[in-house]
Amino acid sequence: MRTALILLFLLAVAALPGALLPQRSLNQTLVDSYFTQYPWLAPTLDRLGFFDVFASPWFAAIYLLLMISLVGCVLPRAWEHLKGLRQRPVAVPTNLARLPHHDEFTLDMDADEAATRIRTRLKGWRRTETATTFSAEKGYLREAGNLVFHLSLIGLLLGFAAGKLYGYEGQVIVQAGGGQFCNTGILGYDSFRAGLRVDGTNLDPFCVKVDSFTADYLANGQAQSFDAAIGYQTQADLDAGVTTWRPFPLAVNNPLRLDGSRVYLQGNGYAPRFTVTFPDGQKRTGQTQWNTVDPTTMLAQGTQKFARPGVTDEAQRKLTGLAITGIFAPTSSGGKVITSVFPDLRDPEVAVDVLRGDLGLDDGRGQSIFQVDQSKIDSGALKRVARVNLVPGQSTTLDDGTVVTFDGVQRWVNLQVSHDPGQDYVLAFAILLLLGLFSSLTIRRRRFWARLTPITGDDGVKRTVVEIGGLARTDRAGYGEEFDRLRADLAKKDD
Repeated sequence: MRTALILLFLLAVAALPGALLPQRSLNQTLVDSYFTQYPWLAPTLDRLGFFDVFASPWFAAIYLLLMISLVGCVLPRAWEHLKGLRQRPVAVPTNLARLPHHDEFTLDMDADEAATRIRTRLKGWRRTETATTFSAEKGYLREAGNLVFHLSLIGLLLGFAAGKLYGYEGQVIVQAGGGQFCNTGILGYDSFRAGLRVDGTNLDPFCVKVDSFTADYLANGQAQSFDAAIGYQTQADLDAGVTTWRPFPLAVNNPLRLDGSRVYLQGNGYAPRFTVTFPDGQKRTGQTQWNTVDPTTMLAQGTQKFARPGVTDEAQRKLTGLAITGIFAPTSSGGKVITSVFPDLRDPEVAVDVLRGDLGLDDGRGQSIFQVDQSKIDSGALKRVARVNLVPGQSTTLDDGTVVTFDGVQRWVNLQVSHDPGQDYVLAFAILLLLGLFSSLTIRRRRFWARLTPITGDDGVKRTVVEIGGLARTDRAGYGEEFDRLRADLAKKDD
């Protein structure tokens, strides 16, 4: 137990850097900012794992040792408690007067009647008795509650471990107005974090379709509610070839639960739609989610990239790619330099630069969907051919006759899929943990003894001297009052 307490203290101390320093798993931007502010200290802290405290080997070593220590404490105690449950109450001490609670009184009845009264009063107590002595004990479940608490804590940790090993979590952006997502593999996700025993190939299949998204805002622009009307199909529906969708009102605090997974509504944003009409009459339409840079006004930035159709020559392709990049304001401030003044779609407008040249789409390297490669602009491979503000329906014509039209905007939602096979076990053990804690805090273990001494008075009447004593097995107050009630019931005079 001493080792467990030391390790528990070390765990609390080790968690302090995770609370005081930015963590990569929560906010990489803050970590980068810390490196900028403290360039002499940050690398040392990084080598020690202080920016990934809860995933560091030294933190894992502490809680694994604590787990081993906890098991080493609880299992022997559980075995001793099981043996203790079968033990009979302790025999009556020789000198009851030395106990914290003690009294002696005389009953005007013989020993058999006194024994019957004591036996009746101690109903519900575990007791042993002889002809003239009684040993009773109550509150055995207190220790059981303590053990249930600690065993449930072990089960809780094992449930969390199962979730980390066999669970996964992924985020995906889906366009409102009919966009769909199916949980069939990791390629469908925008980001995916798998458990240590998950390879992403045997996911529980289900599909989700986002029919619409509604956001309500107060007059000051503060969000009041986010609701998405979705349809879903379970694994059974997919196996049976069902084509209909089950409706569900997805909200921030109302996740969809199905097939052992939970689907949460994490966020939302806007996806402007552009149509490019090339000089030869061919059209290409693109719509991609733009990154929200100001959550209070939903100001967004992003880019839409187009490769000119029908161009097969590689050198020509590098000269004719188009990128539309800029900012989008759902409620524009107006003017040449726009910003957003309200998060809802009241007066949408985009301020974009149209770039032409080499987009780097054939370089074989991954690109951000929110911006173009700055090195292409710096090298002159991408050149700006237009800068314009557009409202839905407006167009601009480039120098070669290409027409860029801002068609409108569509909402998108960010869905998070969480699969945790240990969640049911965690819930069950959490309930048992609370029940065990409640039992250990409320149940009092106490002992009671009585010794009967028959006497015959000078008047020839048989009487019984009753000597009683009590002892609480815990420091919890309250047994004194219970002992007084026992004494009063045993010593009362018959009518």
